[in-house]
Amino acid sequence: MAFPFQRHSRATIVAGAAAAGLLIIGASGSAFALTGTFSSTPAHVAAVGNSEGAPHWAVTKQTVGKQTVAKQTVAKQTVKASAKPASAASAALPTYAYVAVAGGGEVLKVDIATGTFVASYSDDTGEGVALTPDGGTAYIASTGQYDVLATNTTTGAKTTIEVGAYPQDVAVSPDGSTVYATVTGGDTGPGGSDQVAVISTASNTVTGDITVGTAPRQVVFSPDGSRAYVTTEDGLYVIDTATSTVVRVIRGLADPQGVAISPDGATLYVTSPDANTLWQINAASGRVEGVTNAGQQPYSVTITPSGSAVYVADENSNSVDVISTATGRVTRSIAVQGLPQTIAATPDGSQVWVGNGYTGSVSIISTATNTVVDTISGGGQATALNSAITDIAFGS
Repeated sequence: MAFPFQRHSRATIVAGAAAAGLLIIGASGSAFALTGTFSSTPAHVAAVGNSEGAPHWAVTKQTVGKQTVAKQTVAKQTVKASAKPASAASAALPTYAYVAVAGGGEVLKVDIATGTFVASYSDDTGEGVALTPDGGTAYIASTGQYDVLATNTTTGAKTTIEVGAYPQDVAVSPDGSTVYATVTGGDTGPGGSDQVAVISTASNTVTGDITVGTAPRQVVFSPDGSRAYVTTEDGLYVIDTATSTVVRVIRGLADPQGVAISPDGATLYVTSPDANTLWQINAASGRVEGVTNAGQQPYSVTITPSGSAVYVADENSNSVDVISTATGRVTRSIAVQGLPQTIAATPDGSQVWVGNGYTGSVSIISTATNTVVDTISGGGQATALNSAITDIAFGS
C-alpha cells in the first residue's frame, strides 16, 4: 500500500486486509537493495525467522557514505484501565506514562502505580509525544495538522506551535531547552517533507528549520545533546545541534525507521522494516559495525538504561525481539498483541512498554523475566480497529 509523501505512517490500519488475515502497515512490501558504499547485501540479511539464537552481529569494516549539508534558515478525565502493571509499586519507576493514541486523537496520561488513565490531551492523529526533563510539558506532534502542541501536563493548557504539514515525531533535548519535530508532509522546502523544525521551549516558537532527507521519521538526541539523529527515506541524518547543521548522512540502511542510542552515546541502533534487520552503528565514525535479523517489519527500537539489551517491536510478527548488544544475538522473542508499533523502556530499566496498533493496547514486559506481565487496554476514544498506539514517553 502507498502513503502520501512516501512516509511510513504509524497510525494507518487496513481493516479489509485484517479481515482477510493479512496485516499490512507502514513500509512497502518491496525489497530494497543496499546502496551507498556497500558492495553487496550481507548474506545473512535474507535469513528467515527471529528465534532465540538467531544470527548475531555480522561485523563490517566498510565506510558508510557521508556528506555535509549546509545549515538552513532557520479538561481532565479519568478512565479505568483494564489492568495495571505488576511491578508498579517500585519507587524507581516514573510516575506517569504518556501514551499517544493516534487513532483516538489523544494522548493518555497513565498513572503507572494504579494502572489508570488520569488525563487525556486531545490532538489530531498525534503520532509522537515527548516530555521535558521535569515532566511539566508534553510536546505532541499533531500529525493530522501542521502543529506541535506544547501541553501543560498538570492543567492541560496548550500552546499551538505551527511547524509545517504533518509532524510525525518529536524529541526534547536532554537539557530541556529544545524540541526537534520531524515534518513529513507537503512540498519540499521550508515546512515541507524534508524538514526538522527546531522549537525553543522557552518561547514555544520555531527558531529554525533544518533540511534533511525526504520523509523524516523518528528523531533522537544523543545523551549529551550535542547530536540529533533523524531517520529518513534517504538514510540516517546526523545533526550538530550547536550549529543546526547536518554533519553526516549514513546511507545504505534500507529505508530506516526506528532509532535508539546507547546510554553512553557511542552506539546507534536503527531498524529497517523493509529488510527485517537491525543495524548497529558507531555514532562517532558513522560506520556500520553490525547487522542482525529481526522479525517481520521491525518498526521501533528501545535500549535499556544499562545498555545491555535492545528491544525491537516487530509489527508483522506481533512480537518483540530481545537482542544482546554484546553479541547481536536474539536472546528471546516475546509474543505481544497485534501490530506493535512503538516501544519504550522505563527509566529504571525494569519494564518495557509496547504500544500495539491493531488492538489499541499496551503490553508491559518485565526485563527481569522477558515476559509480558500485564496489558493495559481501553480508555478514551480507543476502539479495537481505531486506536493505533504510536508513541510512549515517561515522566514525573
